[in-house]
Amino acid sequence: MTASINANLQALERAQSRSRGSFSPGRDDDEVVAFERFAAERQADALPRIMATPFVYRDPRTIPPRRWLYGRHFIRRYATATIAPGGLGKSSLELVEALAMATGRNLLGAPVKEPLRIWYWNGEDPREEVERRLMAACLHYGITAEEIGGRLFIDSGRETPIRIAIRQRDAIMIAQPLIDALIAEIRERQIDLIIIDPFVSCHDVPENDNGAVDRVTKAWAGIAEAANCGVELVHHVRKASNGQAAYSVEDARGGSAMIGAVRSARVLNGMSPEEASQAGIETEHRRRYFRVDDGKANMQPPSDGAAWHHLVSVELGNETADAPGDWVGVVTEWSLPALSDALSPGDLRKVQEAIDGGTWADNSQSKIWAGKAVAEVLGLDPADKGARGQITRLLTLWKRNGTLKTKPGRDTRAGRDITLIVVGERV
Repeated sequence: MTASINANLQALERAQSRSRGSFSPGRDDDEVVAFERFAAERQADALPRIMATPFVYRDPRTIPPRRWLYGRHFIRRYATATIAPGGLGKSSLELVEALAMATGRNLLGAPVKEPLRIWYWNGEDPREEVERRLMAACLHYGITAEEIGGRLFIDSGRETPIRIAIRQRDAIMIAQPLIDALIAEIRERQIDLIIIDPFVSCHDVPENDNGAVDRVTKAWAGIAEAANCGVELVHHVRKASNGQAAYSVEDARGGSAMIGAVRSARVLNGMSPEEASQAGIETEHRRRYFRVDDGKANMQPPSDGAAWHHLVSVELGNETADAPGDWVGVVTEWSLPALSDALSPGDLRKVQEAIDGGTWADNSQSKIWAGKAVAEVLGLDPADKGARGQITRLLTLWKRNGTLKTKPGRDTRAGRDITLIVVGERV
């Protein structure tokens, strides 16, 4: 083998010396062939060997279950994402969830199996702002330093910048030494979850470059795997399009690669005027309420409904002689009142009697829309947008539970076939 390599090296040297002068094919073609063969062998030796791994059938009971850290969003060894418009409360939500995990207390409706170690990094705000929000939450929930037990870590990008990827001309450079340092620190501190808020502050690549964003997101997923922790990426939404009422995870700012690379994504939306009307909340106060929807949950069944939250104001009591004290919003658990909460069986019975006494259409654009009968019974104005939304949802609810139903019919005034709403199972 050594003699063969030496012979090929000699052929390589002769071919290289001829390339500097004149060379014509002929009697030394065999040397060129030897050189090409040698180059191919060396290239093959440098490549890693890739082997397909056979599947081994195993008892499913021996497969370790997924390691959910909190609820059905944060999970060990994976990256997750929370998408929200600015100023809605996403950072406040993440901080209260961090306190819930660090203390092991159920603060927002999600049980915590055991206290966890959480690292929250904010790339925009100074450390003092993060401390204001945390201490306001501690005051509201009565959390003591002993309950936290040194399991919560906070850092600001102003003091500790984290840029795991940068753009240099046309190339994307991953900062591997920084990634190695992050993994080492997470292991040293035994961190269960690191929260990066916001995602845009941890890199310097074009947000609309799907290839670049995919590399950054997968770099964080690699950190989660190597450090055996969860990674939460907090991200902004793009500007809403005309007429857009709510956001989905697909509205995440920049390319779609980030949502494709995480294993769970959720989106925050503010309360709509219709939802405020349903809940009996004054329009000017609805911005204190938001909901969290599962946008991508490919490791769990989708949630049956949104989780609602309310921002309450907490006074820190830190006023001085020359400055007023701070009031800080703290996220709390809240439930949107059900549409039927304010109704009695007698109300529904009256609606059924009204429907039974006439011909009513399912189409809300019809002059004989069934919603008009509902509005008259409940004392609502069908011309009001909020009331109209309530009526529509009530009709949907009653059709779903069978107290009303649809059937083919005819609008004798308009002279055309329509879908009617009629009484179903009587109350």
